[in-house]
Amino acid sequence: MPASASLRDFLQELRWQDLPAPVQSRVRLLLLDLLGTALAGTGTELHGAVLRYASRNLSGGKSRALFSGTALSPEGAALVGGLTIDSVDAHDGHRLTKGHVGCGLLPALLAAKDDRETALTGEEFLTLLTAGYEIGTRAGIALHASAPDYHTSGAWIAVCAAALAAHLMELSPEAFAHALGIAEYHGPRSQMMRVIDHPTMLKDGSGWGAMAGVSAAALAAEGFTGAPAITVMAPDLAGIWATLGTDWDVLNQYVKGFPVCRWAQPAVQAALDLTQDQPLKAEEIAAVEVETFHEATRLFQGVPASTEEAQYAIGFPVAAALLRGRVGVAEISAPAFQDADLCALTACLSFTESDAFNARFPAERWARLKVTLRTGEVRHTPATQAKGDPETPYTEAEMIAKFYDLAGDTASRERLDAIHDAVMGLDETEASLRTLQSRIFPIP
Repeated sequence: MPASASLRDFLQELRWQDLPAPVQSRVRLLLLDLLGTALAGTGTELHGAVLRYASRNLSGGKSRALFSGTALSPEGAALVGGLTIDSVDAHDGHRLTKGHVGCGLLPALLAAKDDRETALTGEEFLTLLTAGYEIGTRAGIALHASAPDYHTSGAWIAVCAAALAAHLMELSPEAFAHALGIAEYHGPRSQMMRVIDHPTMLKDGSGWGAMAGVSAAALAAEGFTGAPAITVMAPDLAGIWATLGTDWDVLNQYVKGFPVCRWAQPAVQAALDLTQDQPLKAEEIAAVEVETFHEATRLFQGVPASTEEAQYAIGFPVAAALLRGRVGVAEISAPAFQDADLCALTACLSFTESDAFNARFPAERWARLKVTLRTGEVRHTPATQAKGDPETPYTEAEMIAKFYDLAGDTASRERLDAIHDAVMGLDETEASLRTLQSRIFPIP
């Protein structure tokens, strides 16, 4: 069992050359995916609000907010970065955590590195990012196994962020253990289904978890104590941690093809498959029936009034897939909510849950569609899963194309090329991390 000391040893001993080639390739692509999502997020009202808040209340440090030159405390940079990535629901996740690691992990790692002015090579940075996925994913699975409620991702991101920050601070074994305990205790165990039922900027708690984890390590460094972290220390959860360093959960992260909740994506994929030759016209459709699992039916079914409602919706993105043949940033943004055809079709959708699909959740997420045309023709889709799971991965070319598509409205092609090249070359030279940071932390 990785008691806290073993977890600390894992972080200290892991080397880039220890990682299998598929893991190395995967973590580079996940980093690119997170940065593309963050860039898209800088155009949201959420990003503007949290950056203004942090600039006023969490400023004065050496850490920088993602894609901003604003100097903040490490807690502030972790908060802004986590919420910015989370502001566009297009980042990676994991089925058994029913949530995400990367969106809070990346900004916490960058913030802690900046704060300590730690000199890392690109290889060392990618290695710590990989370790963060391994720790965060297992902490999320452990929390679901030990707590009765369904908590947002910030709850286990806090533990992951604390481990990485404590490692960079070179805390003693005792202080490292306290950092984990503080983070687990104060991590945001917010109820995920509340934000599903009432979509707002609260999102998945990722930024708050990143901030809580960075704070926990800083508190432990000052002698603040915490209770043992159950998710790491409990004997009955030891099996979850037994494969740390041998089985690589970074390979088990899913990648989203569309910037909406993963639960909506099987229905969106089914709609895209149905119209892959040519999108339908609103006047052609009489009714659409969506059969899926219970949690997906809890997503917002009406016409969104905000991008948060659009991202936690199922009806509107399905309508967009049927009529536009795509679901991108434009389809979760305000102008789309005024599209008369999309609004009318959304009102024609109905939803039912399938006992068979319920039984396969969360390991699998399924949907099928029945589209009735005004001509009387009925079109059915087979039971469908969204692409992007470990069994149906996107290719490297597809993930790179997603990066350019997702971030294309907020950055020039020249800047996107520079970020892409820096990420892909991150393990090649000693200065490669400095090059990447110069691309993602512009001088104000």
